[in-house]
Amino acid sequence: MNCATIGWGNEHTMHPSIVLSHYQTKPLERAWQARQREATTSLDLGLTTTTVQLDEEGIHLPDGTLLTWEQVATISATPNNVFRLEEGEPVKIQTFSTLTNRQYSLMPTKRAPTMLVSGIPMHRIKGTDPVADTRAKIRAVAPVKGMVLDTATGLGYTAIAAARTAEHVITIELDPAALEMARANPWSQALFTTPNIEQRIGDAFDVVETLEDETFHRIIHDPPAFSLAGHLYSTDFYRELYRILRPGGRLFHYIGDPNSKSGRNITRGVLQRLEQAGFRRTARRPNAFGVVAWK
Repeated sequence: MNCATIGWGNEHTMHPSIVLSHYQTKPLERAWQARQREATTSLDLGLTTTTVQLDEEGIHLPDGTLLTWEQVATISATPNNVFRLEEGEPVKIQTFSTLTNRQYSLMPTKRAPTMLVSGIPMHRIKGTDPVADTRAKIRAVAPVKGMVLDTATGLGYTAIAAARTAEHVITIELDPAALEMARANPWSQALFTTPNIEQRIGDAFDVVETLEDETFHRIIHDPPAFSLAGHLYSTDFYRELYRILRPGGRLFHYIGDPNSKSGRNITRGVLQRLEQAGFRRTARRPNAFGVVAWK
């Protein structure tokens, strides 16, 4: 079984053809055990459904590809990975970043996948899923309108959701490896095709310094963990976010579980530094694992 890394090059609109996880293969195994000759599944992680044929060899896909039962069993036994079919062979969607020295991969959920960075999921998945997690962040600063800044692209879910109602969204990503995962993810394709989403590459701290005063109606700040990107939790960075936010605008800052010891400590420090940076009012948003600040 080939589990090599896949690479997307520089194609910005390449749509994964067939992408599977154990959520798709396990029901197909059960269907064959029940001696079904036909079954309905998804070849893009649940976005659409299609009919496939089953026999002793394996699963016959609509494009003529055969997925053998041995290949199916490997996918089913690998719950933390998503696979793409490459010349008929399932290959893990993963890559290694030479910029950050971190491993990136897609991890399936019952809905949209999350991204693992060195084994740490970038979305809440316990008792929720990446779609609901994103909606909670958007609701925290609703209505999302005008100019919006998303400080950490990741798989692009926040930018995609914001772009549905915003006039224009600028989204910043430090690591091209994260965008490689987004290009491989069926749920992220709107990041590369939505006209009112603009991508910037670089450290958010540096990119924000280049943005003009009082530009944004809403800012959604969803940084990596404090231990990985402490500078994005600093008073200096918050002052920059305050500078580029329009009067009356709002900032949502994702922090993490407010009921954990580290979450409580980080939240207290964040609220203090936001006020030091000039924000006139702050409020906790525990349902979204973050806080909101008003200018």
